[in-house]
Amino acid sequence: MTDPTPPAPTPLAPAQLAAYFALTEVSSLLQHAVEQQLKTDGGLTTPQFQILARLNSAGGRLRMTDLADGLVYSRSGLTYQAAQLEKRGLVTRTPGADDERSVEVTLTPAGREVLGDVFGGHIEVVQRLMMTGLADDDIAALNDVLGRLRDHMRSAPPRSAAPRAARRR
Repeated sequence: MTDPTPPAPTPLAPAQLAAYFALTEVSSLLQHAVEQQLKTDGGLTTPQFQILARLNSAGGRLRMTDLADGLVYSRSGLTYQAAQLEKRGLVTRTPGADDERSVEVTLTPAGREVLGDVFGGHIEVVQRLMMTGLADDDIAALNDVLGRLRDHMRSAPPRSAAPRAARRR
């Protein structure tokens, strides 16, 4: 008779564990500072800022599915955050031009204004907490390592981060 219990995972080496803890601590510290700044300067949550920033960088309009694919956030959570932004007049949501089943989100002038209100403080927090302590070579190495890690993690993403398959027409 075989034992159906899967083998225990291989423990993390001390350097691996240290890297994991350093990454989670840095991420938590930066995220907390950014969240405070966004709330103070613009009354925004981090997901709301990400929605506005992605819309802005995409020319002001995206389908909700494209927003969801770019953000690691549940589709229902994204819908809620977009609704909150719409209540404030920062975005509009309309049926898709090509497919009425889809929803397009558009950045309004008021949304651009709020984004402008938070950008300066956002950049200051990131510069002060993260970039000031790094040399250009460190930033390049960090981009390389985190880029590879992100790509690896997105190769088998959770449903909320998985790109949707292209629709057949």
